Amino acid sequence: MSLDADAATAAYLSTLSPAAITRSNGYFEGGYWLLLWDCVVALLVAWLLLHTRLAVRMREWAQRWTPRPNLQTALYAIQYLMVTTVLSLPWSAYEGYVREHRYGLSNQTIWGWLGDQAKLLLLLLIFGSVIIIAVYALMRRAHRYWWLWSALVVMAVLAFADTIAPAYLEPIFNHFYVLADSPLKQRLLSLARANAIPAEQIYEFDASKQTTKMSAHVSGLFGSTQISLNDNLMRRASPEEIEAVLGHEMGHYVMNHEVEGLVYFGLLIVAGFGFLSWSSQRLLARFGSRWGFHAVEDPAGLPLLVALLTLYLLLLTPVTNSITRSMEAQADAFGLDAARQPDGFAQAALHLSEYRKMRPGAIEEFIFFDHPSGWNRIHRAMVWKAENIGAPDIVAFDASHPGAPGTGAAKH
Repeated sequence: MSLDADAATAAYLSTLSPAAITRSNGYFEGGYWLLLWDCVVALLVAWLLLHTRLAVRMREWAQRWTPRPNLQTALYAIQYLMVTTVLSLPWSAYEGYVREHRYGLSNQTIWGWLGDQAKLLLLLLIFGSVIIIAVYALMRRAHRYWWLWSALVVMAVLAFADTIAPAYLEPIFNHFYVLADSPLKQRLLSLARANAIPAEQIYEFDASKQTTKMSAHVSGLFGSTQISLNDNLMRRASPEEIEAVLGHEMGHYVMNHEVEGLVYFGLLIVAGFGFLSWSSQRLLARFGSRWGFHAVEDPAGLPLLVALLTLYLLLLTPVTNSITRSMEAQADAFGLDAARQPDGFAQAALHLSEYRKMRPGAIEEFIFFDHPSGWNRIHRAMVWKAENIGAPDIVAFDASHPGAPGTGAAKH
């Protein structure tokens, strides 16, 4: 007995209606333009603060309150983060609330959405202020090499946030509770133990109050590991899907993707701060008189640094997506080997088609996809199944699911 992986993949994709494909393609392709418009909005906000000299007035206000440079930077950072949040709010509301409802992907009321935005602002004020204070302190003290030390500070803050996220940050937005006992839970815990994941419990969280999307994660660093899945996944997915999804997420942990990601993105952060140092000096030499400041260590220049960093990240989109997509593909392969649920994995990919394009062109996938495309993920699962088609668990699944797209219709 053998399995035609191409035919099995086509069988799974054929279960999607033309209307569903058109809808998901429209949503995902619209995201390409959002990358551009996000950048445009950020640049417009920066231009407004610089052109009107509002940035300078905010810095002068901070100077009137205290003679201490670090406290001045803190007061300026609070003003900057609040002003930019308010100025960007209409665009954020369209992108995160109006558009999500238009595609049927959000369950939130406007008040629930605004509440989450307020929580995000609070976290931004805490972590953002720490970064801004540290960067400008390093500018004053490290001078020529401020950009290198600043990049290291940002990496340290990101690592700290990853460490405390499971226990302290994620519960700010959702209620986490112990997953009810069941045979499925015991299989998931067994899967975790088999892969040396130090988690004695599995948690469910109430994402359905915000979204219809299914998700799960194994998050945390340095002993803060937590296995969590959202209630949409529990309610909408089959047990095979849930095992496949958790196998994938455990793959990220086992292969140290959080640490690996910090290293890769840390290198990009270092390069980005080097770009900020080089480009800001040249722009200040040309436009500093118009903006009302000339030194990069002047906090009034923060809008300029943010604008330059925004441009840098936009141009790096294919690079950052490729890094993430590579790690996601590795986790896919691990999850298939660990959970041994290729049809569950294919079913999960179909669910993700609600908001991800299933079959893009090669260049399109390279530039815009931070995960492998749905077609690639299903095909990978079916190739794995073809190589394990005679295994007792695969034979038993096919016997109990005779109508599944990846079973009899694709065999010969």
